[in-house]
Amino acid sequence: MKHIRNFCIIAHIDHGKSTLADRLIQSCGGVSLREFHDQMLDSMDIERERGITIKSNTVTLDYRAPDGQDYLLNLIDTPGHVDFSHEVRRSLMASDGALIVVDASQGVEAQTVANLYLAMEYDLDLLPVINKIDLPAADVDRVREEIDSDLGLDPFAAIPVSAKTGVGIDDVLAGIVEHLPAPTGDPEAPLKALVFDAHFDKYRGVILQVRVMEGTLKPRDIIHFMHTDRDFKVDELGYNQLKLVPRKQLSAGEVGYIVAGVKSVQDIEIGDTITLANRPATEPIPGYQPARQVVFSSVYPMSTDEYQDLTKALDKLAINDAALTYEKDSSAALGFGFRCGFLGLLHLDVIQERLQREFDIGLVISAPSVKYQLTMTDGSTLEVDNPSYWPDPMKIQSAAEPYIKATILTPEAYVGPIMELCRDHRSESQTMNYLSAGRVEVVSEMPLGEVLFDFYGKLKMITRGYGSFDYVPIEYRTTDVVKVEILVNKEPIDALSYLVHREKARTRALHYCEQLAEAIPRHQFKIPIQGAIGGTIIARATIQPYRKDVTAKLYGGDVTRKNKLLEKQKKGKAKMKQFGSVNIPQKAFVSVLQADKD
Repeated sequence: MKHIRNFCIIAHIDHGKSTLADRLIQSCGGVSLREFHDQMLDSMDIERERGITIKSNTVTLDYRAPDGQDYLLNLIDTPGHVDFSHEVRRSLMASDGALIVVDASQGVEAQTVANLYLAMEYDLDLLPVINKIDLPAADVDRVREEIDSDLGLDPFAAIPVSAKTGVGIDDVLAGIVEHLPAPTGDPEAPLKALVFDAHFDKYRGVILQVRVMEGTLKPRDIIHFMHTDRDFKVDELGYNQLKLVPRKQLSAGEVGYIVAGVKSVQDIEIGDTITLANRPATEPIPGYQPARQVVFSSVYPMSTDEYQDLTKALDKLAINDAALTYEKDSSAALGFGFRCGFLGLLHLDVIQERLQREFDIGLVISAPSVKYQLTMTDGSTLEVDNPSYWPDPMKIQSAAEPYIKATILTPEAYVGPIMELCRDHRSESQTMNYLSAGRVEVVSEMPLGEVLFDFYGKLKMITRGYGSFDYVPIEYRTTDVVKVEILVNKEPIDALSYLVHREKARTRALHYCEQLAEAIPRHQFKIPIQGAIGGTIIARATIQPYRKDVTAKLYGGDVTRKNKLLEKQKKGKAKMKQFGSVNIPQKAFVSVLQADKD
């Protein structure tokens, strides 16, 4: 066991985790030159195109130290984006140490600090790595100061590397063996293994990634999941060395895979503890937390014929992504669809792109919303995330919305605009911490619903890309939420209704009305588009009608002939308005929501 090292790589998004993992794999001979490609551990096309890690991945490497000793290195590559922090949490639970990567040009950022606190929660040993030293803007000395002041780690223990060119990679491998601890555990004790990830293979079912904490596991053992209370028989186990390499057993301290005939990721819970059915452990591994969905949105197929395809596509995605939840939903305007729960806006964006790309389905997505907690006048409580199920306001005693604690790291020059941006998004408290020369941490408590639409984009714009943002959910607080309905020709369109704070209701309703007025084609009669709270109209736009020139055929004569024709046209328009229906094209729904996201 003393020759095993279990470690993960944590960092802010785009600081070079995946590239560093590539170099470590190459240095240990984990892949041949012919089979190598960039971002070895990022298996999805979207991950490679966007240069982000969405799903954490693991690989076991054989490393021969300079002193001739052979070591087994279990590397877990983690996502950097705030939406996937639950993946990072599980990876940390499976590790004994972590490489904390900092960009030599950008320095310590918000997610770096957040991941550091997560790692400290699990009492991991940390080894700082300063990456991208080959960049012209790299300033290693300044980054060492930030590692000391912002992270509280030894700045002289930080290893300067260039993951792109391969400089310093041998020092990182030596540092892992030297500074990170070996795992502990008793191979003879009752089995306790942590399921920290899983993926679906269409031929073999769900392949579990596990870290064995105590005991020993062998093929044909009957395993028991302690949280879901289910039993399965182990068909195969072994190491994940970019391909699955079967072994005769997995013992305490080892990381590997298990194939046990599990048909769907939803049959188990990621983060669960596995034990033996005939010799169970007394209690599960502490620290388990289920993934929390915070953003909810309805997904409809662009064409109603594609509903069955969308159903199958969501089933397949959920097999691989246990954090995606969905239930059936319907809309008078858009037909049948699904109400989905996501971990954040990036998660929503990734799922939407995968549905369109992998399954070729055109989608209409409703405005994202959060879950509100309502206290009714009869004393009962209710949780609502869908405007369609918003109860009568007369029956609501009070409403509460989720709040977050947002941490923004920024150069000092942009503090003023950031404070103003936070205030515009109903921030309740703001504190500033000066971390080092020219760098400020702004901590603000604000509603999650305010962050959903344009906050991150505006932050990047006003800080010219130098600001970084991270948040943690804190609690529910009382708020004044209203349901705004959009009426087209005095008919409410359920797919466009939304929940919003009363202060922001008119601005948003006006935006919706203006976008719809542009997207809906003109008809033969005047079409009013209105935003309403209950019976009160708060915003309006009008689509002017086409008008046929009925007097063109007249060539003189009395003016009463002209008036008679115009009066007849007027009555016809009124009748048409009464019976005519407005055709709302699908692009109108898309234009409203896309403009809102921008």
